[in-house]
Amino acid sequence: MTLAAAVDAFLVSVRVEKNQSEKTARNYSHYLGRAIDFFGANTTVGDIGYDRIQQFLVHLTTLRHRDQPLGVKTRGYHAIALRALFKFLSKRDIPCLPPEKIEVPKVGKRIVEFLDAEELTRLFDAVGNTTLRDLRDAALLETLYSTGLRVSELCSLNRAQVDLKRREFAVRGKGNKARIVFLTPAAVDKLQRYFDRRLDNFPAVFIGHGPRSGMEDAIVGKSESKRLRPWAVAHLVRNYALKAGIIKKVTPHTLRHSFATTLLTNGADIRSVQEMLGHASITTTQVYTHVTNARLREAHEKFHR
Repeated sequence: MTLAAAVDAFLVSVRVEKNQSEKTARNYSHYLGRAIDFFGANTTVGDIGYDRIQQFLVHLTTLRHRDQPLGVKTRGYHAIALRALFKFLSKRDIPCLPPEKIEVPKVGKRIVEFLDAEELTRLFDAVGNTTLRDLRDAALLETLYSTGLRVSELCSLNRAQVDLKRREFAVRGKGNKARIVFLTPAAVDKLQRYFDRRLDNFPAVFIGHGPRSGMEDAIVGKSESKRLRPWAVAHLVRNYALKAGIIKKVTPHTLRHSFATTLLTNGADIRSVQEMLGHASITTTQVYTHVTNARLREAHEKFHR
């Protein structure tokens, strides 16, 4: 089987058999597209050995994106995509390099950025309390911090799925995995105030509002055209962080990190945090062990004399 045909079959499997998101499929297509450019579309997959894979990974170090060399993490994504492709082929008894022989470049331990209690207060206080847009933004920030949602999960939320009385709702995240997330009383209050001022019947929880953003906000446009997009949420969060005088780079994911950090700092076990974040592996959640380390330092300073 040629490499091009193998990639096409693999992408069909990703979309249909595994039912993975379109974003995941696009990422695989992008990374494997570079492999096709390097190896050749008509190359037989069985002819791509370990040495050729290593040559491809070295080749990636010469590529640039926005005038910057590809980072080790990005190069690792290419190796992960190739490993997934070869695993797909192996399961179908198509001769190819065993996927476990494809090594992923090691990335240094990641330190997550989060907001402390004082910074969170400043961020929330930076939002006004008058216009419909103010109410939306206050509810949006509080919901991100209350639930630890990914920005894509937040943007796909519909009003019908959010149970304000029970203060919980189901969300479908990465890998099409469902989980339950919970709302704090503050988040419920701000969502309710926002919903009460909405005059539209659009299903999305968070939608775009006109410049005036008052109760008279026009009810126009197609339903999905009003739904906030991830880039708009990122812009919104960044602007409020600047307004609050927070020096750190603040993104929607920073609030997800802050959610997890708050839970662990207050004594939640890491397995529970893993489930609430929707992580498939506990290894992913262990990036928050910096919190545990901080608590160990506090214990050391308090009890060691």
